[in-house]
Amino acid sequence: MALIKSISGIRGTIGGRAGDGLNPLDIVKFTSAYATLMRRTGAKSNKIVVGRDARISGEMVKNVVCGTLMGMGFDVVNIGLASTPTTELAVTMEGACGGIIITASHNPRHWNALKLLNSDGEFLNAAEGNEVLRIAEAEDFDFADVDHIGKYREDDTFDQKHVDLVLGLDLVDVPAIKAAKFKVAFDSINSVGGIILPKLLKALGVDDVTPLYSEPTGDFQHNPEPLEKNLSDIMGLMKKGGKDVAFVVDPDVDRLAFICEDGKMYGEEYTLVTVADYVLSHTPGNTVSNLSSTRALRDVTQKYGMQYNAAAVGEVNVVTKMKETNTVIGGEGNGGVIYPAAHYGRDALVGIALFLSHLAHKRQEQPGLTVSQLRATYPEYSIAKNRIDLQPSTDVDAILKKVKEMYTGQEGVTVNDIDGVKIDFPDKWVHLRKSNTEPIIRVYSEAGTMEAADEIGKKIMDIVYAMQ
Repeated sequence: MALIKSISGIRGTIGGRAGDGLNPLDIVKFTSAYATLMRRTGAKSNKIVVGRDARISGEMVKNVVCGTLMGMGFDVVNIGLASTPTTELAVTMEGACGGIIITASHNPRHWNALKLLNSDGEFLNAAEGNEVLRIAEAEDFDFADVDHIGKYREDDTFDQKHVDLVLGLDLVDVPAIKAAKFKVAFDSINSVGGIILPKLLKALGVDDVTPLYSEPTGDFQHNPEPLEKNLSDIMGLMKKGGKDVAFVVDPDVDRLAFICEDGKMYGEEYTLVTVADYVLSHTPGNTVSNLSSTRALRDVTQKYGMQYNAAAVGEVNVVTKMKETNTVIGGEGNGGVIYPAAHYGRDALVGIALFLSHLAHKRQEQPGLTVSQLRATYPEYSIAKNRIDLQPSTDVDAILKKVKEMYTGQEGVTVNDIDGVKIDFPDKWVHLRKSNTEPIIRVYSEAGTMEAADEIGKKIMDIVYAMQ
């Protein structure tokens, strides 16, 4: 059993004793702490939105969360099965003071989590997240008396409102998409993408759609993280031919990967790169991604004479940097597209609509252009993504400090420690950071080829293993 408490929320496996897994007692404590923070920060509204992905445990967790919020005196708007970006948008559309998304994102089926939003439908910042942890640990909350218990209502209209918002974006060209007559497949891993993606694609004028694992049962048919090693079925479907592109989302639909017409991965790092290319070609402005994302976004940004900036890993950090730097498009290299013209949150629906608009326009210039040919127009980098499983006695901070000291001062090498340690060589980089969601050190490395990227990543990993 596992229970991970961090500034980004509470995440754990279902079952076990209190404090050992994500069970009702811990859900009540953490939800109560969040509600207390909302009350103490002068919330202008008494409403909190709750949405969830299709995980098997979702119904149970939702009932506990909603009941607890009502017990804290808040009115609950339960939007049911909904993506993370849909829930974010529902917060602002409802004028709510916050929201709770019940999803463990890319974690396996026996995990679940609470993601916490502010009144802007954005994730809590570090100070707010730490305060929630403090309140929960101290059990520093008071429940409402019988005359002030919150109200409850359900509202299933937000999927359509989300789709309508996407259709209303200036750069989403529905006539061009419809004229292109795209043939599309998608894998929504038995979660809420299977509900909302067909609505989006139909509204965009895509009539030929082949779904895979679209029933929102929560019984995931493969590991839900949208990485190549987990996507053999949708890649096999594409290899049969007859489709232009396949879209793959994670269970809460904030990450997006593409599969080319020949069944090969487009590369999740290039989701943001491609969408940014389209946005920048129409809208001058800067870009942001996190330290673990590909250099290709920097290259594309500089092609348009704009500035690229890097942020610490984590959506809240990327959003903060985007707001500071006049950013028109940003996100994370894991397939997370953040388009401020829509909202400040990773949104696979926005990514799909902008990508199809881009491809439709490119085909007007080059009839018959394939997705793999489009991918070949971007700078070629490869990222190796490895991990080091942590022992209970591992002192991660001490290890990262030693790695930093080893490379600081070396000629041609830049070391950045705003988030773990990133070692930037002239032709490659390695980024080590402790995960906020799993007991591991993530080791990402990039170079001109996968072999070179993996080689430098493994070299740093060997150094870390020797320190444990």
